[in-house]
Amino acid sequence: MKRLLLALALAGLTATAIAADAPGLPVTPAPAGTEVYIISPTDGATVSRHVTVRFGLKGMGVAPAGVSKDGTGHHHLLVDVQQLPVAGQPIPNDAQHIHFGGGQTETTITLTPGTHTLQLELGDAHHVPFDPPLVSKRITIHVK
Repeated sequence: MKRLLLALALAGLTATAIAADAPGLPVTPAPAGTEVYIISPTDGATVSRHVTVRFGLKGMGVAPAGVSKDGTGHHHLLVDVQQLPVAGQPIPNDAQHIHFGGGQTETTITLTPGTHTLQLELGDAHHVPFDPPLVSKRITIHVK
């Protein structure tokens, strides 16, 4: 039994190492002049725990994840993220990288009291960042 567990653990480590060395996915070129921005809240705003974030996009359209149509992408909200997701890899899907694969252009999130940062990143049909990355300015908000 111990040998089986050891073999399974080593196989898992090997698979993880292979995945880490795997080449990235194809990257979609970003159309020139595209802008991603946060409409609200504004930088420096003091907000309640339940804050509505409205997304802005100029120069491209919004399409749901999985829809490969030129000139479109979908939003990802980065909450308290200091480094942008890795190029050529899907944007993570967790509490700090919130996906809007349905093509949504606003959301209401709940944050703990304190200071937080928000930033948008546009992903292609496969959640992969564009090249160069299409990101908004990172804003800081204060939750009361």
